[in-house]
Amino acid sequence: MRVAVVAMETSHYRDTDGRRRLERVAENLAAAGHEVSVFCSQWWGGYDKRFAPTEVTYRAVTVSPTVPSFCTRLPALLANYRPDVVHTLLDPPSVTLAASAGAKLARAPLIAEWFGDDPLEDTRRTDRALRAPDRFVTPSELVQTRLWEAGAPDDRTTILPESIDMNLVRETDPADEVDVVYAHPLDESANVESLFLGLAELRQKGWSATIIGDGPERDTYEQEAADLRIDDRVEFVGACDRERRVSIYKGAHVFVQTAFREYFAADLLWALACGCIGIVEYQAGSSAHELVEQRDRAFRVTNPQEIADKIVESASMERLTVDESFAEFDHAAVRAEYEALYDRLADERGWF
Repeated sequence: MRVAVVAMETSHYRDTDGRRRLERVAENLAAAGHEVSVFCSQWWGGYDKRFAPTEVTYRAVTVSPTVPSFCTRLPALLANYRPDVVHTLLDPPSVTLAASAGAKLARAPLIAEWFGDDPLEDTRRTDRALRAPDRFVTPSELVQTRLWEAGAPDDRTTILPESIDMNLVRETDPADEVDVVYAHPLDESANVESLFLGLAELRQKGWSATIIGDGPERDTYEQEAADLRIDDRVEFVGACDRERRVSIYKGAHVFVQTAFREYFAADLLWALACGCIGIVEYQAGSSAHELVEQRDRAFRVTNPQEIADKIVESASMERLTVDESFAEFDHAAVRAEYEALYDRLADERGWF
């Protein structure tokens, strides 16, 4: 299948979760043998209009992310490429409309991806962009609901989750055992204090905790641990790479999720696949609770005291290093869902 991905600003220009997600989808599709080209503003050096650092080919629509020029040139380039499907970011709406024009010229269905981290402005152009795609893809029910509230048709949205590498989970050696692990950028949305307040309730019990992540609030959280007199049992390890995180998760017994904002709780998913028991504090701006619904090795809580109670309850539960029930989130499994969506849309239109 020939797939045209449209992202005026790739993660090389704006490093956002949504952009990285779409680029991972492109890489996974290309690794499976599909022909994938990303139509974007040029981010590589030199004068070549095409750049293929991996199986994915990047095609420069403009030399810089200038919306009017990009939107003017994109439709004809898509038509000439003749893709089977066009897959675009929803932001900015002008580019979505240009991608729609190109998809029509190419007689290909249009899918718009929205992770939720790019705000949708309340403008007439946004309203038009929310009517243009044949299908919208979001990572969670939380983001889907927000897309509906913005005006997207209810019957044109599909939830496709983030994916993980189950082979990496299976093959990585566990780190030293730890009772509790937490992972999130240490910013204003991290809400590590909920975890610390819960751990402080367990001062008289033996436990250890690892905090993964870095950010502007790290010093504040380290001071909070000291103020609560639990700093001798809490280790801050910084922003570890994926392999190190998997190793820590496999050595941990419980993963506690407390962040105020999660469009998709990717680290929680990795930790659950690594056998951790999940304790998720409900937050209105987080989708994390969606991952633990109907799961036996997980708890949903609403306050620090409940976090403490569930940590104690988890102590009697079996330690695991792999949970095969999460194979449904493997890269190959989620890629197959994208492929099925592409095929279904194409069949509905009868174009190939």
